[in-house]
Amino acid sequence: MLIREAVAADWPRIWPFWHRIVAAAETYAWDPDTSQEAARELWMSPAKRVYVAEDPTGTVVGSAYLTPNYGGPASGVANAGFMVDPDHAGRGAGRALATHLLAEAKAQGYRAMVFNAVVETNPAVGLWTSLGFTILGTVPEAYAHPRHGRVGLHIMYKALD
Repeated sequence: MLIREAVAADWPRIWPFWHRIVAAAETYAWDPDTSQEAARELWMSPAKRVYVAEDPTGTVVGSAYLTPNYGGPASGVANAGFMVDPDHAGRGAGRALATHLLAEAKAQGYRAMVFNAVVETNPAVGLWTSLGFTILGTVPEAYAHPRHGRVGLHIMYKALD
């Protein structure tokens, strides 16, 4: 699987699964009705380094971004977002993107990575914990999940030493 920095021309290949995932309202605390233009601004912001995962056929099967979580004296803590096309889930794209971004974050001088709002029912919680993230806390019943009702949002952390 090839992981590379995204270019503007990748957005039309990211948008279909981005929209599908956000509209499902099961894993991201973004408005399910986010327009394509607003989504592009959220995901492809110049403040973020965006990556794509391509399978051997050149199909974009996932994307991720890396950005500072805080500013100023706390800018050494990274944040990231990950999406894998549900049609390509379970084939290692999420783990490949995560491994790549953790290495990139460390190479860029970040000392840690934090996720601010991981839906506790998100299957990716298992991936994050397997990669060394810990759950610092959970905001109870903070997320209105369409199938599970009110569920918590985890705050997850990993030192990049």
